[in-house]
Amino acid sequence: MELNDAVRTTFAARDYTGEPISDETLYDILETARFAPSGGNRQGNRVIVVRDQALRERLSELAEPAAKRYMAQINLGESPWNAVVPTKATPEDIAATPTAGLLTEPFRTASAVLVFVVDLRVVASMDQDLDRIGIVSGASIYPFVWNVCLGVRQAGFGSTITTLAIAQEPKLRELLDIPPEFGVCAVVPIGKPVKQLTKLRRRPVEEIAVRERFDGSAFTKG
Repeated sequence: MELNDAVRTTFAARDYTGEPISDETLYDILETARFAPSGGNRQGNRVIVVRDQALRERLSELAEPAAKRYMAQINLGESPWNAVVPTKATPEDIAATPTAGLLTEPFRTASAVLVFVVDLRVVASMDQDLDRIGIVSGASIYPFVWNVCLGVRQAGFGSTITTLAIAQEPKLRELLDIPPEFGVCAVVPIGKPVKQLTKLRRRPVEEIAVRERFDGSAFTKG
């Protein structure tokens, strides 16, 4: 598949047919994806391939509390889990909100689930002293994660980057024997999508790119 086609058609696939993905195919995907950049080329990225059904059931369960809050905030018209605007959802609201199967079932129905972690001892977190949520560390792991998603698309399968279970990181560490010096970054279910989307909705360049300053004029072709 041509790169531009892969980039423009790799969507968040959550509904799978049950068709298995082989170890050989997964290995080939990882073999190419590993060339992703990382800070100082220190390559702190690691990935756990989870096929065991019981473990995948547990991953689904660990995603439920965050999924309930996510939906409770959606119901209130909020942007879920953002670190800037405090939520108006009470613990009671969250507890009473049904779990959205779309957010938790993919772990159960996927052919495999990849859990991505990064060695926190080798990432350069330049924003660690700023008065906001940390973001920069992700530069050393998410290019690898996205390379995998593109490779999965090229292989005729689908995936989606999820982070809900990471809200329960201590339990996630215990479940998968993850050392304390590693941070969990993404939990990615993989499977053959029931329907392959070929046209995605995204904001146009003119809405996301500006000239010279944040309040500059829209960037256009000319």
